[in-house]
Amino acid sequence: MRELSMNPSHEFDRLRGHVRHDEPMARHISWKVGGPARYFFEPLDEEDVADFLRLLPAHTPILWLGLGSNLLVRDGGFNGAVIAAHRGLNTLALSSENTIMAQAGVSCARVARFAGKNQMGGAEFFAGIPGTVGGAIAMNAGAFGSETWQFVESIRLINRAGEISESEPAAFEVSYRAVSISEDVWVASACFSFEPLSAPQGRHVIRSLLETRGQSQPVGQPSAGSVFKNPPGDYAARLIERAGHKGKRIGGARISEHHANFIVNDQSGTAKHIEDLIQFIQDDVEKRFDVKLETEVRFVGESI
Repeated sequence: MRELSMNPSHEFDRLRGHVRHDEPMARHISWKVGGPARYFFEPLDEEDVADFLRLLPAHTPILWLGLGSNLLVRDGGFNGAVIAAHRGLNTLALSSENTIMAQAGVSCARVARFAGKNQMGGAEFFAGIPGTVGGAIAMNAGAFGSETWQFVESIRLINRAGEISESEPAAFEVSYRAVSISEDVWVASACFSFEPLSAPQGRHVIRSLLETRGQSQPVGQPSAGSVFKNPPGDYAARLIERAGHKGKRIGGARISEHHANFIVNDQSGTAKHIEDLIQFIQDDVEKRFDVKLETEVRFVGESI
């Protein structure tokens, strides 16, 4: 693959989407922190993504971005290319009576509402996932006792060469918050299969789940959702609370008083504050309970 020229902007002129340089990631991450990305691409559609990928040198790190949840970009920024999927890859449609096709940038909450409107049951849990379909597929995101891959019928993938392929669930190993998708392959879209349900019933379930979430989680504050995976047979929040760390603060990062598995940014926090607090929790919980908490949150970029 050929290298980018000395003036990358010239190479990107052929794209229909918009490429920004040195884009502050704090504008796009739910924690409101993070240094600049070298390239920040907002594609118009799947074909535009393929064209962008073909222009990039093979060694360029790539980060697919949805709503910026479950992600920490360090303060030194990301020396690579960010593909912001939520504006261009946002098609959501019925593919059959009880099947929905959703592109990678569609928010999970929108899937829940769309399924309910079209009298499909089972998708209500998506209302509790603060991200997009691409991320939910990649990590088997879950909420309220359900997980994404319970409902996956097929997925459409795109690789670094801009090539598109389709796969069935049987092609992947899926477990709690983990899916065996190659690092150089990304989700372009997915088809989900649900059960028939009356629209009023679906709306009631979503409303009830969101009320429960609002009572127990720091909704409306800068956070990234659940920071840690639940260890086998236990809950990360229970261990953190038992250790007495609700409200614990490092700089502008604080363990939520509402839910101990959430870290919130009080607007003065940095990525380092958050990462240091995560490390403190892991070290202290392991010391006290001999349990090593694994993060759901993905870390990218360079420290200052």
